[in-house]
Amino acid sequence: MPIVNDENLQSVAANTAWAAEVFSKYGDFIMAVIRSKIGDDDLASDLYQNYFLVLIAYPIPRDVKNIKTYIYKTVTNDVLDAIRHLDRYQSYIKRFSKIVENPINNDTPESALIYKETMEKTFQMIEELLPAKQSQAITLKFKDNKSIGKIAKRLKLNKRSVSQYISVGIKKMRQFLSAKEEA
Repeated sequence: MPIVNDENLQSVAANTAWAAEVFSKYGDFIMAVIRSKIGDDDLASDLYQNYFLVLIAYPIPRDVKNIKTYIYKTVTNDVLDAIRHLDRYQSYIKRFSKIVENPINNDTPESALIYKETMEKTFQMIEELLPAKQSQAITLKFKDNKSIGKIAKRLKLNKRSVSQYISVGIKKMRQFLSAKEEA
C-alpha cells in the first residue's frame, strides 16, 4: 500500500490539474473517439469518466509531441480492453444462464420440486456468502429476471457497477464451490 505523504499528495494534485487541462482542451475529442468505438452511451460515459482517472494515475508524458495522437491510441486501447472485458463477462453470464435455466428435467412434479429447492438453496447461499450489493444484483438478475438497467435503477447504481457486482459475485461463488468440491 502506498505511503501517503505531502509529496504524493502534491503529485496527485499536479496530475489532477494536468488531467483537467487535457480534458478541457481535448474532452470533446476524447468522447468522439470513445463514441466512434462504442454505441452504448452509458458505457461511453463510464469510459470517458474512467479515462480522466487514467490520466491522473498515468499522466501523458511531458515529452509527447502529438498529444492528440497519444490520446487517440490510449483511448482506443482502453475501449478495446473494456469491450474484451464486457464480451468475457457476457459469455460467463450466458453460460451461467444456460445452467440455471435447464439444470434438470422439469417434466415431473418431483423434478420441478427438486429444481425449486435447489434454486432456493442456491440463492440462500448467495445471500449468505456474498456482500449485500453482489447478492442483490445476482438475485435480481437471475431469480427475478431483471435487466441490468432495471437493476441499476433499483439499486441506484450505474449499469457498469451492476455488471461488476454480478461478475465479481459469480466469480466468488465459483471459487467457493471449487474449494468446497476439493475439500
